[in-house]
Amino acid sequence: MNMNMNKIPEGWHRHSNGGGLVQDTAKVEPEAYVGKDALVFGDARVFGNARVLGNAEVSGNARVFGNARVFDNAEVSGNAWVSDFARVFDNAEVSGNAWVFGSVRVSDFALVFGDARVFGSARVSDNAEVSGNAWVFGSARVFGSAQVSE
Repeated sequence: MNMNMNKIPEGWHRHSNGGGLVQDTAKVEPEAYVGKDALVFGDARVFGNARVLGNAEVSGNARVFGNARVFDNAEVSGNAWVSDFARVFDNAEVSGNAWVFGSVRVSDFALVFGDARVFGSARVSDNAEVSGNAWVFGSARVFGSAQVSE
């Protein structure tokens, strides 16, 4: 979403912890952090010790919680959940009904979507995609242009 970060549009407010823009329909708990250039909108929820940093966006009905981090230009949208100590960063996207949890790293231009589950200490990077009903877990590495789907 393109937005002038210097002006607060109607229906939005700055989060007290970090100063990022939060749409009034979204909910960010006080202990969560939304950095000054980050956006949380739609019916998204950010809670616990979660952090949304850089130009990251959390939207739709997405949930970011626990000690999760979403940063750089990453996006979490739809009904996706990012939790525990998971990290979504660079230009990565987690969307649909996907769940990313544990100590997972999703980076570069990677996509996790559909009903996919990525957990444990798995890594999804480069231009890789995890989709459908696929599960990637343990210490699995999905990278390059790999596509994992079920």
